[in-house]
Amino acid sequence: MSLEQLLAWIPAGHPDAALARQINFDRLPAHVAVIMDGNGRWAAQRHLPRVEGHRAGIAAVRDTVETGARLGLGVLTLYAFSIENWKRPPSEISTLMMLLKRYLRSELKTLLSNNIRLRVIGRIGELAADVQDELRDAVERTAGSDGMLFNIALNYGGRAEIVDAARRAIESGIRADDLDEERFAQFLYTAGQPDPDLLVRTSGEMRVSNYLLWQIAYAEIYVTETLWPDFRRSHMLEAILAYQKRERRYGGITPARAVIGAK
Repeated sequence: MSLEQLLAWIPAGHPDAALARQINFDRLPAHVAVIMDGNGRWAAQRHLPRVEGHRAGIAAVRDTVETGARLGLGVLTLYAFSIENWKRPPSEISTLMMLLKRYLRSELKTLLSNNIRLRVIGRIGELAADVQDELRDAVERTAGSDGMLFNIALNYGGRAEIVDAARRAIESGIRADDLDEERFAQFLYTAGQPDPDLLVRTSGEMRVSNYLLWQIAYAEIYVTETLWPDFRRSHMLEAILAYQKRERRYGGITPARAVIGAK
């Protein structure tokens, strides 16, 4: 993706064009992970049922996914439903699954037209059969796309993923002496994908919520007060710009600190 192509999508005179012009397309994060938080608070602020916040959040998903694809991101992962979310009221869970199926049906053409490949990570086998069928169909129909990889984390937990990876490693017969971080990563749900360079969390909460615990070891974290239903293209561009202003050291030190011997 180029700046010209991105600007062609943004309406003329829109403030987002100014943000787009600041993006360094040579320094895009290879993988952006997003914790979509704030649906309930968004609804509460409007004196609406919680489920209305989830409905409104669909528009944010649509905008974020298309923005990521048009930017030229390699991988975008959205945290849609955690293992812990099963503790919520059955009616809310039912609505979430209904909205997921509706999203897959309504947005499939958009995914295909933007060359987006869909993948699902998590304990998918524990979902209802009809949800699994919808997911399988969308994954199969986008399998030929070679643009952005769009991961939906469903029935997902970071600790559960590590446990599942350990089980797969044991089942593979790998010897303990042969197991290192690189080999272990091959048993994760995200095997073969780059780790997230940027983790975005909405609603101002300062926690990672059991999300991609192995993969975000060196991710830059960006927190916005914006509630998820209000998250749009401009917020995504602002997150990318904030990421590009940071110096990533991966546990190292800057030359200036090395000179003075600071710790």
